[in-house]
Amino acid sequence: MSVFSLPGQLARTKRFTLGVPRRLTVFPDGRTVFFLRSTAGDDPISRLWSFDCATGAETLLVDPAELNPAELDRADVDRAEAGGRPPAEEAARRRRAGEMSSGIVDFAADAACETLAFALEGRLWTVRPATGEVRPLDTPGPVVAPRPDPAGRRVAYVCRGALRVQDLGGADRAVAEPDGDEVVFGLPEHVAAEEMGRDRGYWWAPDGRALLVARVDNSPVQRWYISDPADPAAPPAAFRYPVVGTANADVSLWIAGLDGPPIPVAWDSGRFEYLTAAGWDASGPYAAVQSRDQRRFQVLGVDAATGAAEVLHEQYDDDWVRLVPGLPARTAAGTLLTSADLDDTRRLLVAGRPVTPPGLQLEEVVAVDGERVLFTASGEPTEIHLWEYGQDRGVRRLSTEPGVHGGTAAGGTTVTVSATLTGPGVVTVRAADGRSARIASRAERPVLEPDMRLLTLGPRELRAALFLPSWHRPGDGPLPVLMDPYGGPALRKVLAARTWWTYASQWFAEEGFAVLAVDGRGTPGRGPAWEMELRHDLAGPVLEDQVDGLAAAAERFPALDVSRVGIRGWSFGGFLALTAVLRRPDVFHAAVAGAPVTDQRMYDTHFRERHLGHPAEHPEAYDRCSPIREAAALTRPLLLVHGLADDNVVAAHTLRMSAALLAAGRPHEVLPLPGANHLVVQESLLLHELHFLRRALGLQGPKA
Repeated sequence: MSVFSLPGQLARTKRFTLGVPRRLTVFPDGRTVFFLRSTAGDDPISRLWSFDCATGAETLLVDPAELNPAELDRADVDRAEAGGRPPAEEAARRRRAGEMSSGIVDFAADAACETLAFALEGRLWTVRPATGEVRPLDTPGPVVAPRPDPAGRRVAYVCRGALRVQDLGGADRAVAEPDGDEVVFGLPEHVAAEEMGRDRGYWWAPDGRALLVARVDNSPVQRWYISDPADPAAPPAAFRYPVVGTANADVSLWIAGLDGPPIPVAWDSGRFEYLTAAGWDASGPYAAVQSRDQRRFQVLGVDAATGAAEVLHEQYDDDWVRLVPGLPARTAAGTLLTSADLDDTRRLLVAGRPVTPPGLQLEEVVAVDGERVLFTASGEPTEIHLWEYGQDRGVRRLSTEPGVHGGTAAGGTTVTVSATLTGPGVVTVRAADGRSARIASRAERPVLEPDMRLLTLGPRELRAALFLPSWHRPGDGPLPVLMDPYGGPALRKVLAARTWWTYASQWFAEEGFAVLAVDGRGTPGRGPAWEMELRHDLAGPVLEDQVDGLAAAAERFPALDVSRVGIRGWSFGGFLALTAVLRRPDVFHAAVAGAPVTDQRMYDTHFRERHLGHPAEHPEAYDRCSPIREAAALTRPLLLVHGLADDNVVAAHTLRMSAALLAAGRPHEVLPLPGANHLVVQESLLLHELHFLRRALGLQGPKA
């Protein structure tokens, strides 16, 4: 298999995610780990497994392909509604999570891990690991988000907007039913799932006798439509999209007992309209709420009997309070875990006291095991390490090799998931007694080896990654440059690890480019001040850093030909590529802009208002960062790419940009992708980009 088949391999393996262990859950005594994984790197069917930490033995608990069809026939599900596909709510959840496999894509366990529950194409199933018994449960309709209660006696799930509970003995009842056509109980609203990282809408009480439930009323939210131009007979799909400056969903919390009416949780939702997190532990229910302008944030303790709320923790920031995944949380003893930006560092707070040092940027709290807190953090921006905090030993780093590390823990057992410069997806299990084992990855080996050089460039010490062709020698002459950034506040591309985009960048290099990725201002891992450089301007600082990074790299590497520079990107990277070719045609000579936001007034409330403010208060910020207003400036070749089924950055962004370019008499190309959403994995797309860039920059094929 040659390096030139990488685009096909990326599509076939879903960017090397198939065959990789994920959704790792440790048994409370630390002896067993449950996880999902397909059987091979090109197998899209995800299965449920267990791993014995003492012996290293794997057991296949559930294979969707082997479930008895007779059992499926007995499941009381409206087949016309389910249609052999996941319900619409589950399909949306998968898009938000970037889920690309099928089969069992999620599961949940009771506190003792004696019963696991999962949904398979709208049907509810349970499995008992001790016996291997797998059985379907009858439900009145398609199932979304099933979760056993901690005591293991019942399973809750969402069905047609209602939160229902089924006793494992058979009785099934609704504990919260929608009181309007646009009301849903137990699922997150759009901005919670897309921007806040809250993928849940209900939380069990530890004794399994009540639930904390989110009620979402989407009726205030603007209704949008997506149609399929490739199928003119199909009606458009309607969905609710909270556009900047318009109404969000009305979200409230309720205490729902198994019998009796739900009790509302009282908080000042007028001042704090975002529910960013919630939970229920031995100390009671709790929630985190945030103001519309995102400058104010509170953690609330909730009285389970009355619904009254008290403020446990409060934050304020002149720019915005950044949400940290996994927080708030509490230890087994009830100690509150939160975060704060102090000394230009995002720090972990335990009972209000910072326990992580200045310079170590908190990324996520991944597990709380008794009084032990497991979290990820960055000191060097190109590395993310796994750390632990304990009152007796303080803060200690668990991962050693440079790379990107995460994990989980329970019962004294720690699972570390590592991607390094030698390879991705290594899962190591370390038991409390010190024994260590690995859960095997069955991902495919990539067809090429990346040659990535991590750089620090310019006075702002921009982190960058440079990829050169393996066949290039100093005497071969200069190479055209392809800038390959993301560049925005959601993620960083420059990491001491092999990721799918690492291989994509190297593939372009093998095709004859010097490929350069630069993480500029706004990207995570550099501290609050670095992130907040984008306040009211998502374009200027980001583009300036790409230009400065290119100039600094060219000074150090004569192989970079700055007279032939292309730039490509997707989502925020697409916005950056489009902005680059419009504003700096002297530097960038061609651009591929995939799924770009071209009009900032057409993006969602939580993400966009965080950086640009409310459009009624800061219209100039929205004008400044909307490339559609600069269409007449285009003088270089431009390829716009967009999935026509994208419900995150809707295709209207590209279509309106194209219309503006046509009106201004500016030639350009548009590649529509019928049926594709925001997550596009197609072999032909990378090939099309390559052919466009060669044509636009006047290049021949590679020397190799």
